[in-house]
Amino acid sequence: MHEMKHSSSLTERTNKAIGQALDGRKRGMMTPLLFAGPAVIASIAYMDPGNFATNIQAGSRYGYTLLWVVVMANLIAMLFQALSAKLGIVTNKNLAEMCREQFPKPVVWGMWIVSEIAAMATDLAEFLGGAIALSLLFGMPLLVGMGITAVITYVLLMVERRGFRPLELMIGGLVAIIALCYLVEMFIVPVNWAEAGMGMIMPQLPDAQALTISVGIIGATVMPHAIFLHSGLTQNRTEVKNQKERRKLLRFSNIEVIIALSVAGLVNIAMVIMASSAFHSGHSDVAEIETAYHTLTPLLGIGAAGVFLLSLIASGISSSVVGTMAGQMIMQGFVGFRIPVWVRRLVTMIPAFIVVAMGVNATDALVYSQVVLSLALPAPMIALVMFTRRRDIMGEFVNSRTTVIISVIGTVIILALNIVLLLQTFGVNIMA
Repeated sequence: MHEMKHSSSLTERTNKAIGQALDGRKRGMMTPLLFAGPAVIASIAYMDPGNFATNIQAGSRYGYTLLWVVVMANLIAMLFQALSAKLGIVTNKNLAEMCREQFPKPVVWGMWIVSEIAAMATDLAEFLGGAIALSLLFGMPLLVGMGITAVITYVLLMVERRGFRPLELMIGGLVAIIALCYLVEMFIVPVNWAEAGMGMIMPQLPDAQALTISVGIIGATVMPHAIFLHSGLTQNRTEVKNQKERRKLLRFSNIEVIIALSVAGLVNIAMVIMASSAFHSGHSDVAEIETAYHTLTPLLGIGAAGVFLLSLIASGISSSVVGTMAGQMIMQGFVGFRIPVWVRRLVTMIPAFIVVAMGVNATDALVYSQVVLSLALPAPMIALVMFTRRRDIMGEFVNSRTTVIISVIGTVIILALNIVLLLQTFGVNIMA
């Protein structure tokens, strides 16, 4: 990530405390918090504006029916984020660097190009989310909102120069804002908990549109850049002296992944429940973030609508910061060079500004950006499964047979859904 000599005193103190925890000198209830950070940052990808768009569509059109997709996507995400963190901790290399080392050059360049397209799709979602919220809150044009989101993102990225800890705490604060907003919403909207519970465990797809939204949910949940990023966040974060310390570090990492992604999963479930409870009966045509806001105001009051916008602003800004960090890491890993952060922002921002300037419907653009992400997803998933099952790379930390089987099943599910979506896009009616 960055050399430790640049780190602030906060980062140095964290590193010292982590070293004491690993060699057994520091114990206590608060010890796991020292290791919190990488999964919290990665979890932002699971609560970005793309999730808002797909979850609002799922809840308003299909009620609680598609909640099982959110649960399944989150479980797959947990496994792959844990594997990504493990790769970084065990090899001290990130996933993109491993790909460059292990794969032929044409494959590496192909993966890099696909990953950059995915980064642009990610940026589209994040900029639009922040801009929609700002334009609704202050009545400003969408393009102006996007410009403001870009400036705020750049300022927050500068925090990273002061070491990893300040940035982790800042992102953690934004995650807390999003989670609290949805906790509040759950007390405002009327929820049928029995139906919601059934929706989480009963797989069903009512029609072809439900399939498209389901793939969008998975694209918005299990994200390519988050899988790449997590390995980079763990690769040099903590110095370990021996395999015993590495094993302990992996255990703390897995605990953090489970907690951080459980919070992200609950936020996504809450989004669908909110949309379902507020819009499904009588307002099932609500498919857009703007309409959701305007409909929430008379239905549940300005408080509910305001909380919704606050969560969207926190989501847009934080996920934009994380997206840029991932983009830098992907480029550095695949092709071995970095570009200034402002150039990176500019390159991935331009398609988002073009889409808005052309007058494309903002929420539709959000949903389709998530479909693009879902199509870019199999490559890093397959690479991660391949590397973490190889003993010559992972040594004693190689995946167990059970982990390999479950990760292959997760990858096959994503691939199958993508193939179905592609066939549907080209006019083959799967749901007939």
